[in-house]
Amino acid sequence: MQSNITPDTPEDYCGTTYAAKLLGLSVGTIQTLVEKNELQAWKTQGGHRRISMPSIREYQRKHNMLTTQNEPRDGRLRVLLVEDDAVTREMLRGYCNRSSMPVDCTAMSSGLEALIDIASIKPDVLITDLNMPGVDGFELLRTLRQNPQFNRMTTLVLSALSPEEIEAKGGLPEGTIFMAKPINMDWFNGFFTAFLAGRTIELHTQDGSKVAAAQS
Repeated sequence: MQSNITPDTPEDYCGTTYAAKLLGLSVGTIQTLVEKNELQAWKTQGGHRRISMPSIREYQRKHNMLTTQNEPRDGRLRVLLVEDDAVTREMLRGYCNRSSMPVDCTAMSSGLEALIDIASIKPDVLITDLNMPGVDGFELLRTLRQNPQFNRMTTLVLSALSPEEIEAKGGLPEGTIFMAKPINMDWFNGFFTAFLAGRTIELHTQDGSKVAAAQS
């Protein structure tokens, strides 16, 4: 059953893919829970289902589920991967899941899915392809650029497009990191190693500043 309730902010809802990740269930099971009215959901004018975050939290409480990736845990790096090619998407998601580094990766197949869920995920790093059907990587990046909420988010673009092709489509936002396909996994590993090292230094610096301020 679909609810007629509409959210006040993007943080109040998420898409089916992210709901499945939060609850550790399949997308099909999420759809069944919506039909059984165990999760509140509605559809946009474009026919895309959005699920109430409060109803997900209520489902977690009802079934004694631990809060999952919806809440920050043990300083894990939140990564949102947007890639329409299933082989590449699963390869990169598998790398993140097997990595000894504290990385939590949510993988999606379209820019539209990412726009629906990104406010709920609050990723530290966005990894996106450019050439995708529907909302492509260019539109995704332009849309996020207009929202100051994502100013501190690091963006890594993976694409087989040439620099000339990218410029012809408007180029990439300033500060975007680019990696040409096919993907070099050694470089990819180095990217995360360097990013996490930099974040650790930043956190230690912030902690030191807080201690100094408290002692002054």
